Amino acid sequence: MAKFWLFKSEPEFSWNDLKKSKNQTTFWDGVRNYQARNFLRDEIKKGDGVLFYQSSTDPLAVVGYCEVVKDGYPDHTQFDSKSDHFDPKAKKDSPTWFMVDIKLVKEFKNPVTLDEIKANPKLKSMKLIQRGQRLSIQPVTKDEWGEILIIGS
Repeated sequence: MAKFWLFKSEPEFSWNDLKKSKNQTTFWDGVRNYQARNFLRDEIKKGDGVLFYQSSTDPLAVVGYCEVVKDGYPDHTQFDSKSDHFDPKAKKDSPTWFMVDIKLVKEFKNPVTLDEIKANPKLKSMKLIQRGQRLSIQPVTKDEWGEILIIGS
């Protein structure tokens, strides 16, 4: 059964960048938090749904959703000394960091803003709005997923 996730984008990669990517598909690299890494490596699977949250825009919002099209695999940027995500401790025979590939499925007609999420009683337990939850990758329940899709459509 598919799981659902929220991925927070950084300023260097936006929804518009994803739209311009070949086949509107890209790898989700550069995650350098162990809990988020564990999600990428162990739990996020092909077919899972991803809410694309722009965390460096005004307003902050979920702007659409994607599908995971490739299970977790070693993040190549950890081995590239020219990359901002280089990790000198990472070893090719036992990589530290992982990524998945995602494909754009749908852009929302109405981006779902952080304020709307906070104001919606059906989303009151969403990890995104919980105090201390700063992970760039977060699980989303099936009900939360459904509510966000309704609001965004």
